[in-house]
Amino acid sequence: MIKKKQTISATPQGLERANRALKRLYGTQIVFADTLQGEVGRSTIQKFFKGEKILVDKFKEICKGLELESQWQEIAGLVDLPDSVDLPVPQTAKPALEKQEDGVDIDRLVQEVRESIRHNYEKRYGILKVLGMRDPVKLESVYTAVQFLDNDDIHRFESIENLEKLYRQASSRRFPSQDKGKQEGIKVANEKRYLMVLGGPGVGKSTFLRKMGLEALKGKEGKFYHTCIPVFIELKTFESSDIDIEKIIAEELCIGSFPLDEEFTGNALKKGKLLILLDGLDEVPTQYLYKVISIIQKFVDKYPKNRFIASCRTAAYRNSFRSFSDVGMADFDDTQIQQFIYNWFHSKADKQAQTGEKCWQLLQKPENAAAKELAHTPLLLTFLCLVYDRSQNFPDNRSVLYRKALRILLEEWASEKRILRDEIYQGLHTELEEILLSEIAYTGFKADRLFFSQSNVVQQIKTFLGSNLNAPQNLDGEAVLNAIAVQQGILVERAEDVFSFSHLTLQEYLTAQYIYEHRQVQELVSKQLTNKRWKEVFLLVAGLMWVGADDLLLQMEKEAQKYINTPKLQALLNWAEQSTTGSTGDVKPVGKLAVTIAIAIAIAIANTYVSDNANANGYAIANGNTYAYANVNANTYAYANADANANAIANANAIANANAYAYANAYAYANAYTYAYAIAIAYAEAIEYTRQLEKLKIFNKVNFTMLIDQLNKLKIKIPDDKQPLEVRREFLQHLQQTLLNAFHLSPDIINLSESEAKALENYLYANNLLIQCKQASVRVSPTTWEAIEARMLLVPSN
Repeated sequence: MIKKKQTISATPQGLERANRALKRLYGTQIVFADTLQGEVGRSTIQKFFKGEKILVDKFKEICKGLELESQWQEIAGLVDLPDSVDLPVPQTAKPALEKQEDGVDIDRLVQEVRESIRHNYEKRYGILKVLGMRDPVKLESVYTAVQFLDNDDIHRFESIENLEKLYRQASSRRFPSQDKGKQEGIKVANEKRYLMVLGGPGVGKSTFLRKMGLEALKGKEGKFYHTCIPVFIELKTFESSDIDIEKIIAEELCIGSFPLDEEFTGNALKKGKLLILLDGLDEVPTQYLYKVISIIQKFVDKYPKNRFIASCRTAAYRNSFRSFSDVGMADFDDTQIQQFIYNWFHSKADKQAQTGEKCWQLLQKPENAAAKELAHTPLLLTFLCLVYDRSQNFPDNRSVLYRKALRILLEEWASEKRILRDEIYQGLHTELEEILLSEIAYTGFKADRLFFSQSNVVQQIKTFLGSNLNAPQNLDGEAVLNAIAVQQGILVERAEDVFSFSHLTLQEYLTAQYIYEHRQVQELVSKQLTNKRWKEVFLLVAGLMWVGADDLLLQMEKEAQKYINTPKLQALLNWAEQSTTGSTGDVKPVGKLAVTIAIAIAIAIANTYVSDNANANGYAIANGNTYAYANVNANTYAYANADANANAIANANAIANANAYAYANAYAYANAYTYAYAIAIAYAEAIEYTRQLEKLKIFNKVNFTMLIDQLNKLKIKIPDDKQPLEVRREFLQHLQQTLLNAFHLSPDIINLSESEAKALENYLYANNLLIQCKQASVRVSPTTWEAIEARMLLVPSN
């Protein structure tokens, strides 16, 4: 029986085995420690390899990480250590290349070479460390399966108008993409002998190629089903026209545990036993590009039995390789984004804290819709994960977030990839380029254009360069546009000679930057306050105002008040004030007003159904009121986030919301002559939410006990669909009058015209946006905000 010990150490013979495994799998103790993700500390690992005693469970964990889990007792000297189970000594003899044609199993030899180069490949290409990450991560720990599109997007649309129409029909913040026919990347790589992977900067092209190499190294255990030796070649290293690809491959293969020469490489190439990964065709220096393309094509023609996967940025690709199948990287969908986040936060501590789930749920919130748009690009999703990892949140000031994302595309990503910059960047520095892009963004956004013709963009670039003494005057407009599209991917060619910003978020941010820097805030407020297309721009402008957003908020308040200049709307606000003044509920006055108006709108919706079923405008007014009601709820929700009595307001908001729809549904069901049980369900909900509303003590004069009693009595009198029309109408009128009496509402106040309903919607939307801009701001005077809050949802005094 093996004697149990609290602490154990490795024997010299066991350490020799462990060190060989360490060198084969990880290279260094530091990389090994990073791989264990904190499950075993670095100091404990150091003690292990010094032969010092450590806890048994840590000893086992280290052996498991070294793939020696079944041999831990032997390594510790707890049982005899037979020579027969020792790890194989790395082969130093040269493979019998001369016998390959005489019966030697080439697949066995390929397997040996794969094992030989595996550790070095994983060390060089299986680790990610980007965007200032503190520690590297294993590629396979965060890798998310990609999908490909057939590369025909460039030719899909005939005009800018078609693109604009398609975008608006999609009702999404994302630009149109071809979602039909998507295929799993690994499946396509297995099917195609020659594959060209296309996509913008940061979409994961290089990562995909590296992953295919890792899968090939696994042999039968991997998902790449061809017996191949992967060779990863970074094309940016091709800095001359004198290139010998065969020699480069031989040098890559010589890094393994036993030496290989060019003879082996030649034989392997002839038999088609290599997977050649050509990464970054667009990164080849411009002066050598056509020569390099010619050399690669001749190499493919010379050794056609091998498998080739190449990558290139879409904007730089000109159908260079006739034998390759071209596919485009699809943007991440929600499933891939979620999986990537879960993979990113995969450590034991993160899993226990459910960090990945929390990050994903936060990204789902409406206020983070623009941030989530960035997440469809893996590079910017990595950035978002790093941001969340530091603070367990996304910043309220989204301007800071988007500025950093823009800078990543402008300069940081190119710097990390060590791309040789074109000559244009020697004069057009980042700040100057950002100003240029902000002009293009603002001009398009103001004209309600998201897509621009190439000629229009080129002309804007020429005008910008010609009107700025500090800009280089010798630059060609088309060359500048091409460089921005190819190297940075901020502008993307969506159709032939038609461009847009890669993300609507970036266009909005650059538009906001232009407005702030050109002092057009007042014009923004006066012309676009209730234009929902400009909502993100307002929030971004507020975030850019480092010296304070007081003037912006005061201008928004003044403009919002113009929407309630009719007697009926002012009467509605006065009723809300009178209904809440002095009430004892633990909710701020403005929160009480918001909930009160929400209830009034619910009754108004019901009133629309009752008053005139034949009125052609009736449903339009009801829809308008519903929208206004939704905005008032957003208003109270904003306060739930911003104020001390958040729970009370959140509850009030939820109950007002449910109550309003319960009332409206009761009327809608009855008005449409649906089944009695459906009406009864809606009615029961209205009664339940009325009980909850009573507990909040927002209204000062409503007798909820009496109201609930009256609703219960009416509930048993709900007419079914067999009753005459007059009976049903009489019931609806009785219900309507019950609610009006209970809330002390005059029918005249809630009988809004279509224009009044729209004005109320705009007023409530503007107030909600005002609150959100206050939250997005870096600095707001407490005095200014307290005054605005005290006046909100009240009739302005003279």
